[in-house]
Amino acid sequence: MPSSSRTGLSAVLTLLLVLATVGSAMSQQPEGFSTRAQRVMMIDADTGAVLYAKEPDARFPPASLAKLMTMEVVFAALKAGEVSGFTAYKVSEHAWRTGGAPSRTATMFAALNSMVPLNDLIQGAIVIFANDACIVMAEGMAGSEAAFAEKMNARAGELGLAASRFVNPTGLPGDGQSTSVRDLAQLARHIWRSYPDRFSLYAQPEFAWNKITQQNRNPLLKLGIGADGFVAGFAEEAGYGIVATAARGDRRLILAASGMENEKHRIEDTRALIDWGMTAFEKLQIFDAGEIIGEASVFGGDRGRVKLAAAEPVSLLIPIAGDQDIRARVVYHGPVVAPIRKGDPIGRLVVTSAGSPIQEAPLFAVEAVETGGLLQRALGAVYELSFGWLR
Repeated sequence: MPSSSRTGLSAVLTLLLVLATVGSAMSQQPEGFSTRAQRVMMIDADTGAVLYAKEPDARFPPASLAKLMTMEVVFAALKAGEVSGFTAYKVSEHAWRTGGAPSRTATMFAALNSMVPLNDLIQGAIVIFANDACIVMAEGMAGSEAAFAEKMNARAGELGLAASRFVNPTGLPGDGQSTSVRDLAQLARHIWRSYPDRFSLYAQPEFAWNKITQQNRNPLLKLGIGADGFVAGFAEEAGYGIVATAARGDRRLILAASGMENEKHRIEDTRALIDWGMTAFEKLQIFDAGEIIGEASVFGGDRGRVKLAAAEPVSLLIPIAGDQDIRARVVYHGPVVAPIRKGDPIGRLVVTSAGSPIQEAPLFAVEAVETGGLLQRALGAVYELSFGWLR
């Protein structure tokens, strides 16, 4: 039978999903599978389910992986109409020396003092990880690298990237710059979901500028494993890292990994992680869109509870081999104060395995609850005075 518990302001209804004998990759490394990467987070793109995690919250310098945040800021500005892809920005001497031909780093070879349209700078940053492209975009959109980094950090905060702090748009060494594989996987999933019209650029095979053609620097694209996006990087303190995504059939994985010793390990271990993630799980739909999942207590309403559902189908990625049970809880801050409109966000469904959260889905009110009469509100107040302390 379902059980309920309350902690602080959070009302929690535990749904004992009888999915006995299914396992969780989150709680421990799966038997017979390991990776040389020091830090890994792999999630299912569709559901957000955590398939594999190893030191997911450890902080490390991102190197070129920071460009994922740079592009999110640019994509968000384009989507909001704040900038145009046809606007041309000047290549300053700082951008040219720090990220251009003299820097001997990844560059699109933009000429000093030339004007480059934003659409081309985007391709340079995505396809060949060009540092000059990132600096020119930062200076053109915010006035300086430091001012643009402030935008990056503000967006990181809005997206809930708790371990990330950026000091420049390139990921070149800078004091205080850090991220985590959890943040990077979450950011990558956000980009894939929020900017589908831009995502295809990550699989563009090559980019030419200033009469120089360069191949896409993503080392996974030509392996035939379904990889089609994101970025790779290297930092002395953190080793080789990558943020990758791959699709096969109706499955898509997103992976962030760091701390590999060399390029060979990066390719081999990323490929092994993707192959394992694609074959070790099966999808199980547990709720339809709009299906009643649980209820929340209501204060001051014409009824004492409101039914909750998810706007989209809720599915789990279940390990094919495993022996741990999976549980789901409806979590909300309550009691919820009336009036409530149909469709109001109320809480979330939290799925755990062995006590570790592996997936969440937002829940909404499926019905309206009007403000109750004087007697109903008085009875509700008495109930709260008598039993509210139990929360």
